[in-house]
Amino acid sequence: MKMKRNIIAIIALSLGLTSCDDLLNLSPMSDITQTDYFKTETDLQLFSNSFYNNLLDKSPYDDQSDLYIQQTLSDEMLGGTKRVVPASGGGWTWTDLRKMNTLLAYVDQCEDEDAVIKYTALTRFFRAYFYFEKVKRFGDVPWYDVELGSDDEALYKPRDSREYVMTKMIEDIDYAINNLPDMNEEKSSPFRVNKWTALALKAQFCLYEGTYRKYHQLNIEGNTYTYYLDLAAKAAKDIIDNGPYKLYSTGNPNTDYMMLFASEDANTDEYILAIKFDYGLQIYHNATAHTLVPTQGRPGLTKKMVNTYLMKDGTAFTDKPGWQEMTFKEEMKDRDPRLSQSIRTPGYTRIGETTVLAPDFSVSVTGYQPIKFVQEPTASGGNVDRNDRSTCDLPVYRYAEVLLNYAEAKAELGTLTQDDIDISINEIRKRVGMPDLSMDNANANPDRYLSSEETGYSNVTGDNKGVILEIRRERAIELSQEGFRFDDLVRWKAGSCIDQELYGMYFPGPGNYDLTGDDVADVILYANGTSKPEAQAGVQVYEIGKDIMLTDDNEGYVFYHKNITRTQFSQERDYLYPIPINERSLNPNLTQNPGWNDGLSF
Repeated sequence: MKMKRNIIAIIALSLGLTSCDDLLNLSPMSDITQTDYFKTETDLQLFSNSFYNNLLDKSPYDDQSDLYIQQTLSDEMLGGTKRVVPASGGGWTWTDLRKMNTLLAYVDQCEDEDAVIKYTALTRFFRAYFYFEKVKRFGDVPWYDVELGSDDEALYKPRDSREYVMTKMIEDIDYAINNLPDMNEEKSSPFRVNKWTALALKAQFCLYEGTYRKYHQLNIEGNTYTYYLDLAAKAAKDIIDNGPYKLYSTGNPNTDYMMLFASEDANTDEYILAIKFDYGLQIYHNATAHTLVPTQGRPGLTKKMVNTYLMKDGTAFTDKPGWQEMTFKEEMKDRDPRLSQSIRTPGYTRIGETTVLAPDFSVSVTGYQPIKFVQEPTASGGNVDRNDRSTCDLPVYRYAEVLLNYAEAKAELGTLTQDDIDISINEIRKRVGMPDLSMDNANANPDRYLSSEETGYSNVTGDNKGVILEIRRERAIELSQEGFRFDDLVRWKAGSCIDQELYGMYFPGPGNYDLTGDDVADVILYANGTSKPEAQAGVQVYEIGKDIMLTDDNEGYVFYHKNITRTQFSQERDYLYPIPINERSLNPNLTQNPGWNDGLSF
């Protein structure tokens, strides 16, 4: 019988890993497992393990936005006809939901009552997580909470309202919060969902929904945006007041932020949920190679992102005279310590190494070369450089995000106080030795760069405008490369940020440039039509207009995509994705999202 259960578990897991988009139409899995499976806690655990594997993002570090780009721009960054209605796929997948509803249908067969409650709660957590991704992508979607057979008429139902889906998600997540383990053995393992994970998810999706409704001015029958913002603030505050988490800190503001993400093992103080990677088990990701190998995307932070980092005294870099035309060494002086822990800056050495490395334009299209998640060459005790096989655990939820969510929800509600700032934003700043944020000062003098149509968010208004902008600054910096930025722009109705310039480092013209701070040239630029300088060991030599593009002929900002046509972000279309053609053909009750033409006449 044990062997039979193991075989059935393998079958179930293989169904969970399939790429088929339409498993809702298969015969119920209960035909295979009803009599022999779901009898023990081990059965429930094996069946639910695929939820972690299939749903959690294993490469958030490469998501493109206005702040982080690659050699080949994503369809979202290119816009226009690069964004099309797919025939199938496109995120309209339901395989994992079917598995969740299968488990919930048969969980009561388990003889262990505690296990029934625990895995019901776990599955409802993941169902809320699953639907959060669907709502973000499509808006209204059909809600399914029972296992469906291939002849079930519910397969052809229309989309349920956003309000209805959110209401069901809150029911699921509240059940998870009330019934998942508080800590116990789950605290020592940040790789398993617990009560605090569920609270973090609730804070996250309620903040998303509240701000989406506020900035998009959705006229939806049901709860107002304030309802969701209040739920977000309360869920985050519960973690702050009662949870076991704190920000990782060894008291070294110049390395703590970087080491949090480069360390092999997830920090159990700050990581509420993480994805486990292991060299011995050959479970890798690609974050290190992504930023060090020329064929892996050539990512770079944009000039706009670098400008966002404050001076280390808390003043705005963009308030300094001449900031627009500062060369690399100048602009890197005396900045928020997270800048030098996020990109290569003068004096940078890789963890565990002593060789000073300059930003490398052969692997970074902007010159602002990322180092977040970059491990030491021989991490995990290896004796060779493992650039192509990173094994640092990746965060899904961490305490810093909870603090940011709390501050933003309160600010958008209009109930934020300086005490709220002190227990959230200022705790994050303390880790890196940055001065406290003053709510009164921020609101008295809203940052011009952050509110500009050319570089910021022009739709932020009201008494809390200044502090909301500062919270957004903090969010962009603290959560860089963690997969939040594009979703943030969507919920803030800030798609216009996608249209803003994708510039890199500034060069005043041809010449020799020291990027490491040792007064020795690391980059030599020469004008078209002039002789190429003699090659020197370790020096990058580029012809302007051919090897490297600048905004104004022989001077200006690095502009790799200068000759690439980008289409303006569509305010009517691009905040939601289209439903695939095949899905609408199979189910004519599915309406298409606004602005998307799929050629179907119903």
